[in-house]
Amino acid sequence: MTLGIPMRADRLLVLLALLQVDGRVTTSRLAEELEVSRRTVIRDLYALRVAGIPVVTERGPHGGCALDPEFRNRLLSLNRAELEALLMASVPQPLVQLGVASDLKHALTKLAASRPGVRSGAGETIQAKVHLDSVPWSAPQETAEHLSVLYQGVMEGRWMRVTLQRAQDVRSERRIAPYGLVAKVTTWYVVWAGADGFLRVDRVSRVLEAHLERDVFVRPQGFDLAAYWRAWCQRAEANRMVLPVTARVSPEGLAELSTRGARETIRRVEEPVLPDSPRPYVVHISFGSIDEARTQILALGGSVEVLEPLALRRTLADFAQQTLRAYSEEHVV
Repeated sequence: MTLGIPMRADRLLVLLALLQVDGRVTTSRLAEELEVSRRTVIRDLYALRVAGIPVVTERGPHGGCALDPEFRNRLLSLNRAELEALLMASVPQPLVQLGVASDLKHALTKLAASRPGVRSGAGETIQAKVHLDSVPWSAPQETAEHLSVLYQGVMEGRWMRVTLQRAQDVRSERRIAPYGLVAKVTTWYVVWAGADGFLRVDRVSRVLEAHLERDVFVRPQGFDLAAYWRAWCQRAEANRMVLPVTARVSPEGLAELSTRGARETIRRVEEPVLPDSPRPYVVHISFGSIDEARTQILALGGSVEVLEPLALRRTLADFAQQTLRAYSEEHVV
């Protein structure tokens, strides 16, 4: 996927990285890597010199551009421990979906090779000993069919026409300015603004169609994607429906509930009120909905008995009776 380097500041950083990694390189090679003309590369090299970065150029068949050796060594002075910590990183699943996994692997390889004294294959050796799996157990794999074109829109700052899936199978066609993409575990979100400038967030899986326009948009000066996302998550959590549940649990059930912090939160655990009971602990738990509570509690079997609310207790009893009847009947295969 070719995205280009649309902004000069970004291009200068990439140019500096190429000089750091490749050493001496011709302007033709730099123009090819950056997808710009040689004249643009020459102007960028001049800009780096003006910024105080010592770029050395030599004419002739064996010439080219390079950073001053002393400056190049200062620019990348990772010690062995720092380099090993960086190389043990696996490519997270969201970056695989984004289509940049191979680019990240190549970048880490080049980074390792640029450090003096590092043997060939150091990255492979470290990753053979430590593997990081970023996908949680039973993580839902949402479709992200239009992720790559959204990524292009974000990187190039271009307006897009999208069709979004809404409730009750309603489709909404919008013209959006994609400010950024956020991966929360294995789920991608797009942060975008409409013509009114109001920021919104949608799952990428809800994007049914996505097309780039020629027009570009201007992101608000000082917009911080990470800060906006944190604030949005806090608002979403505050507006999330909460179902308080009081239940008696066994020691095994208490241990199991403690491992399910992603779905429910134990607000308070009281001392055993019935020491001789199989379910001596009384706990107060918060669930997102009655359906979520029922699903989670049924999975714990008889280790949990709901006391309140009464509606949840009745629906649990109803589901349990349906299950009992299903397994009590004789079935002929």
